[in-house]
Amino acid sequence: MPAGTLYRGREGMWSWVAHRVTGVLIFFFLFVHVLDTSLVRVSPEAYDDVVATYKTPLVALMEYGLVAAILFHALNGLRVVAVDFWSKGTKYQRHMLWTVMAIWIVLMAGALYPVLGHAASEVFGS
Repeated sequence: MPAGTLYRGREGMWSWVAHRVTGVLIFFFLFVHVLDTSLVRVSPEAYDDVVATYKTPLVALMEYGLVAAILFHALNGLRVVAVDFWSKGTKYQRHMLWTVMAIWIVLMAGALYPVLGHAASEVFGS
């Protein structure tokens, strides 16, 4: 490790980075969601056009990414709470991270068909 490196490059640093990145992504999704929902009051036709673009396979893939970001942010947030408020949290923080990752992988596998099923049938035919 080079001298002067602020972060150690271990799992804790990458979970910290991923937590912030997923938080920013979720914020931008909520911002866009509020904007497109507000179109209903301004122009229902424009709202219908925007919603029609959401039914494309590319947007379905982005929805899967959104699910991934929300699940990771939520699960890692629970780990951060445990590290902060449990007296043995720092001792087991690495184990909790790998537990979070295992749960995240299982949940993402379960979300694969419900989120991407219609897009796969559109692309590959049913």
